[in-house]
Amino acid sequence: MQKTQFLFVGTYTSGESKGIYVYKKDPATGQFHHVSTAEGLSNPSFLVVAPDQKHVYAVSESGKNRTGSVYAFSFDAASGRLTLLNQQDGVGNGPCHINMDKAGKFAITGNYAGGSISVMPVRTDGTVSTASQTLVHNGSSIVASRQKAPHVHSINFSPDGKQVFVPDLGIDKIMVYDFNTAHAIAPLRAAATPSVNVEPGGGPRHLTFSPNGQFAYVVHEISGKVTAFRYENGTLRPLQTISAAPADYTGSNFSSADIHVSPDGKHLYMSNRGDLNNISIFSIHPETGMLQLLGHQASGGQHPRNFMIDPSGNFLLAANQNGNNIVIFKRDAATGLLSPTGQEIQVPNPVCLKMLTLE
Repeated sequence: MQKTQFLFVGTYTSGESKGIYVYKKDPATGQFHHVSTAEGLSNPSFLVVAPDQKHVYAVSESGKNRTGSVYAFSFDAASGRLTLLNQQDGVGNGPCHINMDKAGKFAITGNYAGGSISVMPVRTDGTVSTASQTLVHNGSSIVASRQKAPHVHSINFSPDGKQVFVPDLGIDKIMVYDFNTAHAIAPLRAAATPSVNVEPGGGPRHLTFSPNGQFAYVVHEISGKVTAFRYENGTLRPLQTISAAPADYTGSNFSSADIHVSPDGKHLYMSNRGDLNNISIFSIHPETGMLQLLGHQASGGQHPRNFMIDPSGNFLLAANQNGNNIVIFKRDAATGLLSPTGQEIQVPNPVCLKMLTLE
């Protein structure tokens, strides 16, 4: 049976964007065709598709002095349309990331400006209720212009779903929480090892696990580096910190953003904005998890904030926020290198890409 694939694109709506764009992939041609737009939304930047594949949740990313919101949608695969179920206000300041547990019982936001985490129970009808738990980070780090206060940047579940790892750009730490759905109000508790320090001035942002669950990788927005960890017994053990910069690069404006491991576990990819506008490509040693920089691929636009690798591992889609386009690359599974397919999706200010695959 042929699979049906939808692409959801979260955006910033301060420009020409109207909201969340939905595309459907033509299995015969590989082209993505626009099918609908969820309009009337304010900065639905980061998205998560619920485990039931019938709901989508988005943060409404506000400014640093305003509390944000979360949107809950139902999704109808027959029409390709999102229907707003409710909007839950009162999320911490500047929510920039959202994730869900495997059971779909909680939506958790990372609030950049507030340096906090908000946990919202999800009702049986798919709507989100008010935040039942809020955790606020404390501290600072060495880059005065960026690290005077905590800045939570992403919410990441462990492969078994029993822990949550939260990179905080402002304090140069990955905070670690145990997650228990039996605690219906406050499912997060500080882990036995409550935090992992990273190289000062790095600015940890997004984190990803290898498919086998043995390794984890975090991208550092400020320094343009990536740290590899071994993950065992609920603990991250640092292995290596390596720069993603080209050998001849003399600048310092990395603004590195997103990070993903290929489905086969052989390669790691990392986006760099700033004055690079590229995707760094690393090989992953199968036994040690250590990285080796292989090269770079221009993103085909400006400010590649977010990207994704499709489930087959054959294609990488790069969202260029300031280029108003999503560029699709072919991935060579043997070498890990990328090549442009010539296919682009024109969309205003793309911030987040999520794909739903239905059998």
